[in-house]
Amino acid sequence: MAIILNIETATRNCSVSIVKNGIFQILVEENSKFYSHSENIHKFIDYVFKKSAISIYELNAVSVSKGPGSYTGLRTGVSAAKGLCYGLNIPLIAIDTLTIMVHGFNANQGILIPMIDSQRNEVYTAIFNKKKMTTIEAKILDEDSFIEYTKNKIYIFGDGAQKARKLLKISAYYRPEFFPSAKYMSSLSEDRFQQHKFENIESFEPFYLKDFLVKPIKVE
Repeated sequence: MAIILNIETATRNCSVSIVKNGIFQILVEENSKFYSHSENIHKFIDYVFKKSAISIYELNAVSVSKGPGSYTGLRTGVSAAKGLCYGLNIPLIAIDTLTIMVHGFNANQGILIPMIDSQRNEVYTAIFNKKKMTTIEAKILDEDSFIEYTKNKIYIFGDGAQKARKLLKISAYYRPEFFPSAKYMSSLSEDRFQQHKFENIESFEPFYLKDFLVKPIKVE
């Protein structure tokens, strides 16, 4: 078991949380269209330690959302995480942002399609079936996107969902107000800590789209 600080800054929602022995402890976050992550991240980190009465020196690891997402937001979160890991000599954990979103979304059945807005008609997205991921890609949306999944119940969520709702002709449940958050990282970061899935602190960088591996699976 461990005490882990979670940092999520991939979208306009900036959030920090602490998990202790696999149990969520505290969260602070701000969803702002001004992307004021660089001004807030260290204040948020200080806040969660003061309010939780946990010392920063008790930390066993720092977990960070690695993307895809906002270039500036990701770099802000990763820089803060690496700085803490260097200073405290503790391991760094990285979790892809779309997986974080899926673990926070309340749906046990159907096809889950988290979306992070990119530009024009493009989104960062992936297809999840029973929490298994197919492909992470930058996808240009058109009216026929995802039509092959229409025999299933489809959930489209994240800040790219509003764009999708305007462009797609499929029947789906849309949640554009849903954002990735550090509060969804607790079990993910705890699992990776127990499995010793740590990053090289010196060389780690945010994972932009070209860095993701494509691993197709059969959607049942």
